[in-house]
Amino acid sequence: MSYVTPIFSDLVRVETRLYNAVSARLRAEHGLGLGQFEFLEIIDRVPGCRVLDIVGELAITVGAVSKAVDRLVTAGWCLRVAHPQDRRSSVLRLTSEGEKQLAASRPTVESELISLTATVPPGDLALIASTLATLRATLEAGSHGRPG
Repeated sequence: MSYVTPIFSDLVRVETRLYNAVSARLRAEHGLGLGQFEFLEIIDRVPGCRVLDIVGELAITVGAVSKAVDRLVTAGWCLRVAHPQDRRSSVLRLTSEGEKQLAASRPTVESELISLTATVPPGDLALIASTLATLRATLEAGSHGRPG
């Protein structure tokens, strides 16, 4: 076994545990999961956000994103509006309720992540962040891991 296999396993397990813990706290305190929070964050951050923008960022299928957006619309947190230049496409916008939900949830996510990573020295955390950013950029530039 190569040295990267255990690193990969640790990376996946850490991500899963962090994700589950943050999601559980969000559900308990705000009634939404981390996946929904991430969608709201992307819609808020990306001007003229479309389903394909979320697909590109999260590397999941169009169908999965579309269904998740439908759930956000049903919850009253997001709207699909006609794209001004392409009527076949929709632009996603947060509703005022979605903006409130996102604003209320951000400190919870940040607080939980700070708590869960408190045992890691700040310099180590900065090195992990830099390393992951480099690896992510390399994978995204090569279109690795995109859904078929």
